[in-house]
Amino acid sequence: MMSIDDLNINLPDVVAEVTTLFEAYEKALMSNDVEALNAFFWDSPLVTRYGIADRQLGHAALVSYRDGVPAPDFTRYLQGVRITTFGMDTAVAMTEFVRSDTDLRGFQTQTWVRLPIGWKIVSAHVSMIPFADTPT
Repeated sequence: MMSIDDLNINLPDVVAEVTTLFEAYEKALMSNDVEALNAFFWDSPLVTRYGIADRQLGHAALVSYRDGVPAPDFTRYLQGVRITTFGMDTAVAMTEFVRSDTDLRGFQTQTWVRLPIGWKIVSAHVSMIPFADTPT
Protein backbone atom coordinates (compact mmCIF):
# COMPACT_ATOMS: atom_id res chain seq x y z
CA MET A 1 0.00 0.00 0.00
CA MET A 2 1.30 3.46 -0.94
CA SER A 3 1.96 5.90 1.90
CA ILE A 4 1.59 9.66 1.76
CA ASP A 5 5.39 9.94 1.70
CA ASP A 6 5.50 7.89 -1.50
CA LEU A 7 3.48 10.60 -3.28
CA ASN A 8 6.30 13.16 -3.02
CA ILE A 9 3.93 15.86 -1.82
CA ASN A 10 5.30 19.42 -1.80
CA LEU A 11 8.75 18.81 -3.19
CA PRO A 12 10.41 22.22 -2.61
CA ASP A 13 11.61 22.69 -6.20
CA VAL A 14 8.18 21.90 -7.62
CA VAL A 15 6.42 24.19 -5.13
CA ALA A 16 8.84 26.98 -6.10
CA GLU A 17 8.16 26.47 -9.83
CA VAL A 18 4.39 26.58 -9.43
CA THR A 19 4.55 29.49 -7.00
CA THR A 20 6.48 31.53 -9.57
CA LEU A 21 3.86 30.70 -12.22
CA PHE A 22 0.98 31.46 -9.86
CA GLU A 23 2.47 34.88 -9.08
CA ALA A 24 3.00 35.59 -12.79
CA TYR A 25 -0.62 34.63 -13.46
CA GLU A 26 -1.79 37.08 -10.78
CA LYS A 27 0.30 39.86 -12.32
CA ALA A 28 -1.11 39.11 -15.79
CA LEU A 29 -4.65 39.03 -14.38
CA MET A 30 -4.40 42.40 -12.70
CA SER A 31 -2.74 44.01 -15.73
CA ASN A 32 -5.23 42.36 -18.11
CA ASP A 33 -2.42 40.78 -20.14
CA VAL A 34 -4.79 38.70 -22.24
CA GLU A 35 -2.07 36.98 -24.26
CA ALA A 36 -0.28 35.84 -21.12
CA LEU A 37 -3.52 34.78 -19.43
CA ASN A 38 -4.50 32.64 -22.40
CA ALA A 39 -1.02 31.09 -22.51
CA PHE A 40 -1.22 29.95 -18.89
CA PHE A 41 -4.09 27.63 -19.80
CA TRP A 42 -3.81 24.29 -21.54
CA ASP A 43 -4.67 24.79 -25.21
CA SER A 44 -7.23 22.00 -25.35
CA PRO A 45 -10.97 21.57 -25.75
CA LEU A 46 -10.79 19.78 -22.38
CA VAL A 47 -9.66 22.80 -20.34
CA THR A 48 -12.37 24.15 -18.02
CA ARG A 49 -12.71 27.47 -16.23
CA TYR A 50 -15.66 28.34 -14.01
CA GLY A 51 -15.77 32.04 -13.23
CA ILE A 52 -17.85 34.21 -10.95
CA ALA A 53 -20.68 34.57 -13.45
CA ASP A 54 -19.33 32.70 -16.47
CA ARG A 55 -17.83 29.44 -17.66
CA GLN A 56 -15.50 28.43 -20.43
CA LEU A 57 -15.37 24.88 -21.73
CA GLY A 58 -12.33 24.55 -23.97
CA HIS A 59 -9.47 26.89 -24.77
CA ALA A 60 -11.28 28.56 -27.69
CA ALA A 61 -14.11 29.58 -25.35
CA LEU A 62 -11.58 30.88 -22.85
CA VAL A 63 -9.81 32.99 -25.49
CA SER A 64 -13.15 34.40 -26.66
CA TYR A 65 -14.14 35.23 -23.09
CA ARG A 66 -10.84 36.97 -22.31
CA ASP A 67 -11.17 39.13 -25.43
CA GLY A 68 -14.28 40.71 -23.92
CA VAL A 69 -13.08 41.23 -20.35
CA PRO A 70 -12.02 44.81 -19.57
CA ALA A 71 -8.98 45.60 -17.46
CA PRO A 72 -9.84 45.46 -13.75
CA ASP A 73 -10.88 48.76 -12.21
CA PHE A 74 -10.23 47.40 -8.72
CA THR A 75 -7.33 46.13 -6.71
CA ARG A 76 -7.20 42.77 -5.04
CA TYR A 77 -4.98 41.19 -2.52
CA LEU A 78 -4.49 37.52 -1.88
CA GLN A 79 -4.81 35.80 1.47
CA GLY A 80 -3.79 32.31 2.47
CA VAL A 81 -2.21 31.16 -0.79
CA ARG A 82 -1.87 27.38 -0.63
CA ILE A 83 0.09 25.49 -3.24
CA THR A 84 0.13 21.73 -2.90
CA THR A 85 2.14 19.65 -5.33
CA PHE A 86 1.83 15.94 -6.01
CA GLY A 87 4.99 14.45 -7.46
CA MET A 88 6.81 16.37 -10.15
CA ASP A 89 3.94 17.12 -12.49
CA THR A 90 0.70 18.04 -10.68
CA ALA A 91 -0.21 20.95 -8.42
CA VAL A 92 -3.23 22.68 -6.96
CA ALA A 93 -3.02 26.41 -6.22
CA MET A 94 -5.69 27.90 -3.97
CA THR A 95 -6.18 31.35 -2.55
CA GLU A 96 -8.72 33.61 -0.99
CA PHE A 97 -8.82 37.18 -2.21
CA VAL A 98 -10.27 40.52 -1.22
CA ARG A 99 -11.20 43.06 -3.87
CA SER A 100 -11.44 46.81 -3.36
CA ASP A 101 -14.84 47.03 -5.08
CA THR A 102 -16.89 44.57 -3.01
CA ASP A 103 -17.38 43.17 0.48
CA LEU A 104 -17.61 39.66 -0.92
CA ARG A 105 -14.74 37.23 -0.30
CA GLY A 106 -13.21 35.60 -3.34
CA PHE A 107 -11.89 32.06 -3.72
CA GLN A 108 -9.73 30.78 -6.56
CA THR A 109 -8.51 27.28 -7.33
CA GLN A 110 -6.26 26.25 -10.20
CA THR A 111 -5.10 22.76 -11.12
CA TRP A 112 -1.70 22.86 -12.82
CA VAL A 113 -0.15 19.97 -14.77
CA ARG A 114 3.33 19.79 -16.23
CA LEU A 115 2.79 18.89 -19.89
CA PRO A 116 5.47 18.40 -22.57
CA ILE A 117 5.12 22.14 -23.36
CA GLY A 118 5.44 23.18 -19.68
CA TRP A 119 3.16 23.86 -16.76
CA LYS A 120 -0.44 24.69 -17.73
CA ILE A 121 -3.68 25.31 -15.88
CA VAL A 122 -6.03 22.48 -16.84
CA SER A 123 -8.95 23.61 -14.70
CA ALA A 124 -9.80 26.69 -12.68
CA HIS A 125 -12.62 27.91 -10.50
CA VAL A 126 -13.33 31.38 -9.11
CA SER A 127 -16.17 32.32 -6.80
CA MET A 128 -17.19 35.18 -4.54
CA ILE A 129 -19.51 34.89 -1.56
CA PRO A 130 -20.47 36.73 1.60
CA PHE A 131 -18.03 35.35 4.14
CA ALA A 132 -17.24 36.02 7.77
CA ASP A 133 -13.61 35.92 8.85
CA THR A 134 -14.42 33.27 11.44
CA PRO A 135 -12.52 30.05 10.67
CA THR A 136 -14.50 26.84 10.54
